[in-house]
Amino acid sequence: MQFSKKEALLLMVKGMAMGAANVIPGVSGGTIALITGIFERLIEAIKSFDRQAVKLLLARRFNDLARHIDLYFLLSLFFGVFMAIITFAHLFKYLFEHFPILIWSFFFGLVLASIWFVAQSITKWHWGTIASLVAGTVVAAGITLMTPASANDSFFYLVVCGIVAVCSMILPGLSGSFVLILMGNYQLVMIDAVNGMNLAVLVPVALGAAIGLPMFSTFLSWLLKRRRNETIATLVGFIAGSLGILWPWKTALEQSFGGKVKTVGYAWHLPQVDSALFLALFFIILGILAIVLTEYLAKKTVEPTR
Repeated sequence: MQFSKKEALLLMVKGMAMGAANVIPGVSGGTIALITGIFERLIEAIKSFDRQAVKLLLARRFNDLARHIDLYFLLSLFFGVFMAIITFAHLFKYLFEHFPILIWSFFFGLVLASIWFVAQSITKWHWGTIASLVAGTVVAAGITLMTPASANDSFFYLVVCGIVAVCSMILPGLSGSFVLILMGNYQLVMIDAVNGMNLAVLVPVALGAAIGLPMFSTFLSWLLKRRRNETIATLVGFIAGSLGILWPWKTALEQSFGGKVKTVGYAWHLPQVDSALFLALFFIILGILAIVLTEYLAKKTVEPTR
């Protein structure tokens, strides 16, 4: 399988963007994957960890295995994710602490513009795609308004938490940690169980993740092949519904989980008309221009094909 240095570098940059997105409360790397045009390839790569992959591994047909799971694509992408987590993520945390409205404004403009460009990949609009767009928007917006549930340590519920959390990690507009908060088990899983290595909690969650990720990626792949327009419309709706999380003028509702403060919701408000508002609007425009520039450069580059 041919894999150029230019393609690897481009994928690493996209991976870094996905990794940086993880520091934004309530936003997933899936959003960036969809914006940068690698979402479908990522789903196909995850789906390929199947029986055929096991057979190729046991037969020591490593070159065939690498092609089957799109190994070099995954390595390049997740190397970028890792690099972002250990470098740019710290920068974003600092910016969010000291310039929250400006950073939220930039990302609001970026995601707002991305909705338009991603929607352009829908080849035919009809009642089905419109209904899918509306449904995705309502579901994502509804999730941001949900009240966190109470903790539940039953085996079956922990398995469900693992399934839902891992699926939300690859869905645009949703965050795995945010979903765990809404399900009431963020502290139980991510704080208490991880720090205490409580296998009674971690095993069922890991089991759910192991079950959910390949099944959900296979389901998404099936949808994209048979109902691509409706699926993309739903994903665009998820992004649109998450704009409330990115709205610059809000107050985070926070809760402490074992000494770690996490956002559990927001109280939104309108901005005051002053110089700070115009500076925020400028950053929104910068976010929009960043997507416009990205799309322009993408058209100048031959997108990698599998």
